[in-house]
Amino acid sequence: MDDSLSRDARLALDLALTVRHDGHGGVADDLAEPTGLTAWVRAHPDVLPGSEAYVADDPALIAVRDLRAAVRALFARAVQPAEPSPADAARLLPVPEAVARLNAAAARTPTVPVLDWPDGADPVVRQEPQGGRVELTAVLAGAAIAFLASPDRQRLRACHAPRCVRYFLKEHPRQEWCKASCGNRARVARHHERHKKSA
Repeated sequence: MDDSLSRDARLALDLALTVRHDGHGGVADDLAEPTGLTAWVRAHPDVLPGSEAYVADDPALIAVRDLRAAVRALFARAVQPAEPSPADAARLLPVPEAVARLNAAAARTPTVPVLDWPDGADPVVRQEPQGGRVELTAVLAGAAIAFLASPDRQRLRACHAPRCVRYFLKEHPRQEWCKASCGNRARVARHHERHKKSA
């Protein structure tokens, strides 16, 4: 993922990208089992507090998968009038349900303002979870909300290369696909389609 992305954009996109092409014409889910969620969380130590010791269970997996469904539904809305990712096209949550699910997840960890005023520096207020515990879905929902409300949302696209189901942020005006390999697959598919029609 691009280093220039905000923490929230990166986390929201990374969550959505746990649904991906499996390399064989189907869709793979990196969060199919609790071990997948454990590995995914541990791969994000810089943005998920306590990730190094995290171990997922079935309820956590269900909560994160439900949240991901809401995020992908809202990503599909964000890319309109373009088509959503092919992985989502037939099973999107209704937008009001997706918004409600996202907001409910964000509310699971109430925060309190905490003043930090080190010697020789200006005071800073940061939000910390009440009671010191951060719930994973609340962190993920907060990141998705911040991303969807940011100007970066305008750059969100669904990749429509053959077999791709990813969302990405458009980095330059001519970018049509999430990766160069997707662009190559799309060009090859167009080439074959043109030759098939002319034959």
